[in-house]
Amino acid sequence: MILFPAIDLKDGRCVRLVQGDMNRETVFNDDPAAQAELFAGQGFEWLHIVDLDGAFAGRPMNAQAVERILRRVALPVQLGGGIRDIRTVEAWLNRGVARVIIGTAAVRDPAFVREAARRFPGRVAVGIDARDGFVAVEGWAETSTLKAGELGKRFEDAGITAVIHTDISRDGMLAGLNLASSAALARELTIPVIASGGLASMADIDHLLLPENRTLAGAVTGRALYDGRIDAVAALRKIRAGKETADA
Repeated sequence: MILFPAIDLKDGRCVRLVQGDMNRETVFNDDPAAQAELFAGQGFEWLHIVDLDGAFAGRPMNAQAVERILRRVALPVQLGGGIRDIRTVEAWLNRGVARVIIGTAAVRDPAFVREAARRFPGRVAVGIDARDGFVAVEGWAETSTLKAGELGKRFEDAGITAVIHTDISRDGMLAGLNLASSAALARELTIPVIASGGLASMADIDHLLLPENRTLAGAVTGRALYDGRIDAVAALRKIRAGKETADA
């Protein structure tokens, strides 16, 4: 189980949105690289970065902010937002991103996802952002007729390294992760699933570690971490203890 702190980028700043609404933002840090350093110092093993402007524009829009983060911290980074072609995938991986997250293009152009996974094994993840069980695209502005499980199964044999499953209705709402949905998806797929959207408290960390949720590979935490509802050091300690218990 890996806990991923989220850095969502809008206009070069570190923000959190409510349910993906670009007009409902809270700015938490004007310096995303400094925020990344803080997370590294707290003991996190990965960073989860999303280029929000890029998700809407269909191309990278916060490249300078991402590059500053990559220069300042040694943590592996998974990056999503506006990654719609092989050239962009290759460019980010060459700049030091550990793995890219492909969202909208996974629905629009599954052949591109397969080609990316073939060319860059172990470095391509798929973002499945769902509203009422149906996949949302274009920065969550549109909802498709495709169910989350159907999309995941398209890539079972493609070599995808992870699926990041987000319940849009809970994202930024501090309502708790939709663990039942994410864990069910993890049981449905052979691809590791990371839950995202709504993690709200230390109690949610405890819920993550319950036996029925051990199919999950990790979870993304955002607003609750910035607001102090989650103590980073204590949460990571719980996760380490849970792993040791599970391995015993």
